[in-house]
Amino acid sequence: MVFRPTARIVAAALAMSGSAGCASLSESTEQTVLVQTVLDHRQIGGVGCVLYNDAGKWFVTTPGRVTLRKSSAPLRIDCKKEGAGWAYERVDPKPNGNLWGNLILTAGVGYFIDQNTGAGYDFPSTLTVIMRPTEERDELPPPAAGVTLY
Repeated sequence: MVFRPTARIVAAALAMSGSAGCASLSESTEQTVLVQTVLDHRQIGGVGCVLYNDAGKWFVTTPGRVTLRKSSAPLRIDCKKEGAGWAYERVDPKPNGNLWGNLILTAGVGYFIDQNTGAGYDFPSTLTVIMRPTEERDELPPPAAGVTLY
């Protein structure tokens, strides 16, 4: 069988979009992240942190790893160490490659599934939380919801 140039291009495009696949089938809805805390440009340990989003709530003592449920909603991080400091941060998820492939491959149906299960999104693998000294908490109003981590 002789392929015409346009047939080769279509076949290649189908193969590439097929490799992207449905994130809910090929990606996990869970992700393990490392949480570390920094105060005055130094890493500090023994800080208790609560991570939460619309899919659940997780506890970790830094530095430490925690497995959380992925979501298209932001991840909130609330940390505190008595006598040392506190932090309240927000991490926005980033769409992974499977989410966009799924939009094309399934005409949008898989995109909505991946968005609802969180499989089409990832959080950074390392979350560095910037702590504030305890004395700042008394001087400043409560932190605004939504400081974005990179």
